[in-house]
Amino acid sequence: MKRQIPRVLLPLLLFCASLAVWQCGKKEPAGPPGDETKKLRIAVIPKGTTHEFWKSIHAGAVKASREVGVTVIWKGPQKEDDRAQQITVVEDFVSRGVDGIVLAPLDDRALCRPVEDAVGENIPVVIIDSGLQGESCASFVATDNYQGGVLGARRLGELLHGSGKIFLIRYQEGSASTMERERGFLDAVKNEFPNLELLVQDQYAGATTETAYQVAENLLNRFPDVQGIFTPNESSTFGTLRALQESGLAGTVKFVGFDSSPKLVQGLKDAHIHGLVLQNPMKMGYLGVRTIVAHLRGEAIEKRVDTGVYLATPENMDTPDIRSLLRPDFSQYLDR
Repeated sequence: MKRQIPRVLLPLLLFCASLAVWQCGKKEPAGPPGDETKKLRIAVIPKGTTHEFWKSIHAGAVKASREVGVTVIWKGPQKEDDRAQQITVVEDFVSRGVDGIVLAPLDDRALCRPVEDAVGENIPVVIIDSGLQGESCASFVATDNYQGGVLGARRLGELLHGSGKIFLIRYQEGSASTMERERGFLDAVKNEFPNLELLVQDQYAGATTETAYQVAENLLNRFPDVQGIFTPNESSTFGTLRALQESGLAGTVKFVGFDSSPKLVQGLKDAHIHGLVLQNPMKMGYLGVRTIVAHLRGEAIEKRVDTGVYLATPENMDTPDIRSLLRPDFSQYLDR
């Protein structure tokens, strides 16, 4: 025979059951590093996943995650012009309820709404690499991209002794980081090297090495008297290097690019590339994760974090500081 629960106890039992359900759905506060039961989940979303630059970002994020005791979830679009896919990735992480997002936005406008939606769901966002319009992000961790463009112009001006015919081959519209590099390059040419003649400054390489190669090949055919070229990212630099090599102009045309990869390092060693403006992508990924975790744990953070900009040349590429940027060793963080 079943015992009846006394009526006087029913309100108390219902209250206890409601409290238990509420506690089950409640998110635990961030615990200290090493507390496995309260690990923060941080989504790190690059612009793409194929270039060496993004692998270095990934390695830095993993390094930071091990130090501060959080879980990093790495996911991004395969191609660096797929805005729709990157937006979908952000939205997916918001629906999964991650604790924070570190994002390198493909487009400084198109990613504004997804970031605002994340912040509206109490998921803070740290922006890395490339800026975003608006004030939604907790912090911006990146290179001084304008100064990177200035360094590129000064190196090209020095190589050409202040006079010659040059190209600026842009990357793609909407990419805030490369737009700043291009602006810095153009301003420095105008202000410091008035005798450099810009034959081309409105052509876009696109998001892949192949499209960059095709654009550079076409420009070299149209302007065979070009004497110097500047490109603002890894894929545009490698595509242009291929075009110079296949046209027999590598080493003759002074060439300054941006970022590093094994093939670009070889181009620098062979003096087919005369300068590479370098970022510190591993540091960028590292500080991106450290910054979002500090913010989630209630610590004060800087609104803008500069990760540095450097110039590698055939002459200094074997110095310890530059070598570490050209050939970062992240084997302990990623399977290559």
